[in-house]
Amino acid sequence: MAYRNPAPTVDIIIELIDRRDRPIILIERQNEPFGWAIPGGFVDYGESVETAACREAKEEISLEVELIEQFGVYSAPNRDPRKHTLSVVFLATATGEPKADDDAKNLGIFSLWDLPQPLCFDHDRILQDYWRYRHYHIRPRLLS
Repeated sequence: MAYRNPAPTVDIIIELIDRRDRPIILIERQNEPFGWAIPGGFVDYGESVETAACREAKEEISLEVELIEQFGVYSAPNRDPRKHTLSVVFLATATGEPKADDDAKNLGIFSLWDLPQPLCFDHDRILQDYWRYRHYHIRPRLLS
């Protein structure tokens, strides 16, 4: 019997703590699906999700990040139009000047109330959950 499992990914909501209002970094994707996204990517075989998150941040925005906490896991089968993925989402901080690299066409620094469109994958939901958490300390609801 051949097994088909979701592919593990990570997403990292990165606050720039050396800037006023602690804005977050989003990347503009160079590859399909096009649009804006939270930095992240696929977990390599033999790699922990924490290591993958730090590696993806370094590859996409050229900054070292400090992982603060695991925010949640998002696993809706249709969250990625390419295939079924599940994402472990981390909250992280960084300082310095980010630079778009790897598969990031561009990057931007945004306040949560002024996000670009379109957002890829389910990142609009993730960022809404993050906004509620940052402002009201309400964790994302588990969906069945």
